[in-house]
Amino acid sequence: MKKMAIYEPAMCCSTGVCGVGVDEDLLRISTVLSTLKKNDVVVERYNLSSSPQAFITNPVVNGHIREKGLDVFPITLVDDEIVLSGRYPSNEEFITLLDLSENII
Repeated sequence: MKKMAIYEPAMCCSTGVCGVGVDEDLLRISTVLSTLKKNDVVVERYNLSSSPQAFITNPVVNGHIREKGLDVFPITLVDDEIVLSGRYPSNEEFITLLDLSENII
């Protein structure tokens, strides 16, 4: 199975789904990741404020941030290669990138 990781900017909590004005895309991502987890598909998710070491120790992510700046978030990796930068994957992209069945999400 392919390995996906999403590196996100600093947020108030691990999901970014808190407070008064909830970002609909963050809500969608949290729902998709929860659904995937229930189907034994694990997507690692790193928040800059709660997991800064993950950004430092990953040379691909660290180099991308150094080269392009902080506007690159979120960064999505599949098998340690950047596949998306600056936005979250769509539901269809999750399916394609992870080679999943279309009815999983």
